[in-house]
Amino acid sequence: MSWFIRFNKPYDVLPQFTDRANADSPRNTLSDFIDLPGVYPAGRLDRDSEGLMLLTDNGKLQAQISDPKHKMAKTYWVQVEGIPDGAVLKALRDGVELKDGLTRPAKARLIDEPEGLWPRNPPIRARQTVPDSWVELTIREGRNRQVRRMTAAVGHPTLRLIRARIGDWFLDGLDPGQWDSLPMPSISAAPARKRDRRPRR
Repeated sequence: MSWFIRFNKPYDVLPQFTDRANADSPRNTLSDFIDLPGVYPAGRLDRDSEGLMLLTDNGKLQAQISDPKHKMAKTYWVQVEGIPDGAVLKALRDGVELKDGLTRPAKARLIDEPEGLWPRNPPIRARQTVPDSWVELTIREGRNRQVRRMTAAVGHPTLRLIRARIGDWFLDGLDPGQWDSLPMPSISAAPARKRDRRPRR
């Protein structure tokens, strides 16, 4: 039986099954929540981020989901310092200049705090003199800490980051630390290599 699961990763959990770098005092990892042989994450989610991860024991499916060339959309709920105005949201949509280049066009909009959102442990470190707000951001890239760098670049540092969607899969209905099994999706075949039609000599 092949496994394909979704998992709501809590804050401060490494997106891997072992913590070899800290063998003497290991940090929380996926193995504290998931005990399935041969299952690995399809993509990453930073230790200080929360929300949806997809895991599978099918290597082709793992590659299809995590490979940036497939441009699978990922949606995040981002709690930021301040209240972004229309110009800031437009900048996020059009592309933000980062050290590793301009980001691709994205979707960005202000939202209310997501309904049924669980409290973070520990709580965020917000400044009492500065308001905060929530932005829903959808990107099709996978640069390192991209969402955090994007919001910082437009003057609204990220306070809390939750991934709510990957492609057609959503976080809905999972509490932090919970996982459930999903139907195995069809796997796209690799594109056929074009034959060389040049005459042989």
